[in-house]
Amino acid sequence: MTPAELRQIAANGVWKQNSSLVQILGLCPLLAVTTNLVNGAMLSLATILVMALSGAAVSALRNLIPHEIRIPVFILIVATLVTVVDLLFNANLHQLYLVLGIFIPLIVTNCIVLARVEAFANKNPPLQSMFDGVFMGVGMLWTLSLLGGLRELIGKGTLFSGIDMVIPGLSPLQLFPADYPGFLLALLPPGAFIVLGCLVAWKNWIEARAAARGKRAPLAPAAAGHSH
Repeated sequence: MTPAELRQIAANGVWKQNSSLVQILGLCPLLAVTTNLVNGAMLSLATILVMALSGAAVSALRNLIPHEIRIPVFILIVATLVTVVDLLFNANLHQLYLVLGIFIPLIVTNCIVLARVEAFANKNPPLQSMFDGVFMGVGMLWTLSLLGGLRELIGKGTLFSGIDMVIPGLSPLQLFPADYPGFLLALLPPGAFIVLGCLVAWKNWIEARAAARGKRAPLAPAAAGHSH
């Protein structure tokens, strides 16, 4: 795999084909889990692990899997890996495991995982497929972390609420005054939709500005030449 291929895979996963802001996949965990930054980030890390390993496994076995039954086999592979991750969370991060609840097992049915396995891993070598899973997961990680962080900050005035479940001894940051009454809407599902809509609009605005600059750039040398 060349550096150019790796850059292309990274750009697609993190920005251009971002699963949350462009493809709008996996809305169930996206909206339900991101009541704070820690929950969104930890579920994303679990998904990254599953996507990377399932991508590599499906790619390595793709020539052995009959085309007619590929989807059930893909789901079986993903389900096996999700079970491993679920047991690891239960054993090592039990309090967080109780908070995330059903959303760790639901990674099996997450459209992001199955879409990348079918669209990329089923057609590419194992190394590229593994990196595709990693960077698609990284795109999900920064999106869910940002979404969770914004909702937590607006809703409760804190950041990293629940960090003690991951690293004992740490406490959340109180960024707003202690008497901040909170904004309940941000912590409810409608608030998740509103913040997600703002993030999608922000991404589209950045890309529109970049496209406008790209169109203006070739005119500059011509204009300079004309003035001389």
